[in-house]
Amino acid sequence: MRVLVTGGAGFIGSNYVRRALSGDYPGLAEAQIVVLDKLTYAGNLANLDPVAESDRFTFTEGDILDAALVDQLVKTCDQVVHFAAESHVDRSITGGADFVMTNVVGTHTLLDAARRHGVDRFVHVSTDEVYGSIETGSWAEDHILEPNSPYSASKAGSDLVALAYHRTHGVPVSVTRCSNNYGPYQYPEKVIPLFVTNLLDGKHVPLYGDGLNVRDWLHVDDHCAAIELVRSGGQTGEIYNIGGGRELTNKEITGYLLDATGRNWDYVDFVEDRLAHDRRYSVDDSKIRAELGYAPQRSFEAGLAETVQWYRDNRAWWEPLKDR
Repeated sequence: MRVLVTGGAGFIGSNYVRRALSGDYPGLAEAQIVVLDKLTYAGNLANLDPVAESDRFTFTEGDILDAALVDQLVKTCDQVVHFAAESHVDRSITGGADFVMTNVVGTHTLLDAARRHGVDRFVHVSTDEVYGSIETGSWAEDHILEPNSPYSASKAGSDLVALAYHRTHGVPVSVTRCSNNYGPYQYPEKVIPLFVTNLLDGKHVPLYGDGLNVRDWLHVDDHCAAIELVRSGGQTGEIYNIGGGRELTNKEITGYLLDATGRNWDYVDFVEDRLAHDRRYSVDDSKIRAELGYAPQRSFEAGLAETVQWYRDNRAWWEPLKDR
């Protein structure tokens, strides 16, 4: 079996590839893993160094908008796990065109190739941000989509295209929607790696608004394990929420990171809130727990401690990224 992993040099995609090639996923024990990544600012070949010598690994640098390249790769693969996306909300606010092109048109390019070549499985990796913001309770998979940023709107669009290709053309699509990820190899623009690396260097960190926006935190290992459950046993045409089960305000997260790095609140600058900043995210992931036996394995405290230590130990990975 050959599996095409798009965005496989990014934070979450590279975790999935490393796990797949290290024997952590029995269903992929003998699979050939074909990575397609554009190597934008957030894609990094160093993320794949631990498995680069595997005889089951192939890397192609390229864009999911390149229809000829996508067709060539999909034609040789049995399944697709689609991570590739523009994913930073702040960047989408300053310029949304790349988000629409990559996330919507790029996903369509992949789906159309999958239709033509009859792939066995297509897992489309999305986000809980497509639901918008929720004051109380949690979103089930059938909740309406109310995205508030250009990023989340583009992901909602890609979800709808993916599900339409299942209904119209029978492409065996499953969609996953995850909560906020954290862990090693995350590009230092997202809150945890940005704050950790700043604090390690004795620099201040910017906290939006009153710091009371709530997010559910999911370790990247647990997220990728859930994606693998969906790839290997999920129902086509279905959506699966993936949560970490630990909701915290941004202020609480900041407190954890200050403690972990030996800093105090003097290092925190409260800054003007982000435009259309969603107040709270919370997914109901009872469906994937009941159907596929998913349960997060990492406690937040242990996972965060390991993550902070990874950034302490891997300055050679993140310092060049922050120097750009």
